[in-house]
Amino acid sequence: MVKTVQCHLVDILEELGQDELKKFKSKLNTFPVKEGYSNIPRGRLEKADVLDVSQMLISYYREDYAVKVTLELLTDINMRDLAERLHKATGTDSGGAGQKPVQPCGATRGEEEHFVDRHRVQLIQRTSPVDPILDILHGRVLDDEQYQTIRAASTSQEKMRRLYQLMPSWNRECKDLLYEALKAKNKYLIKDLEEN
Repeated sequence: MVKTVQCHLVDILEELGQDELKKFKSKLNTFPVKEGYSNIPRGRLEKADVLDVSQMLISYYREDYAVKVTLELLTDINMRDLAERLHKATGTDSGGAGQKPVQPCGATRGEEEHFVDRHRVQLIQRTSPVDPILDILHGRVLDDEQYQTIRAASTSQEKMRRLYQLMPSWNRECKDLLYEALKAKNKYLIKDLEEN
């Protein structure tokens, strides 16, 4: 079975000692991310274990950029051997020039990137209100606990970020349902994104 990018991240991060993991999380919070991405909040990272950190990397940065960020941070904390292992396992490097990007979650070879993945940043920033979308997804994509957890967030942006954190486990059908819900409740935003 082919390992997912998240599995590779977990394998590598589990090799870090407690102090190295602490350094890694500290740098992850202040790392100068490229335009369109935001840093993972320190409060979320403080008590996060290896699995939590790998999930946050994927949900905040998507797979290809998550690997690049991890490679740079491992190099920063003098864990070059682990960076090299991750590089070999994923076929990615920190420069990214000429590299074939790692497939986004749920996509198969040759399949176009899904609308909700492609417009992640804009959808997080501009979707409001989020609750009607959650109502549509409840019971179809979201279970009760996920629904309540996302609704408990105080801002629309935070609700959308929490929704995106679940996406690495979704298949294309789940993403289609989100797209349909967004279109039903925010048709002008979707129209604007589709035209640009």
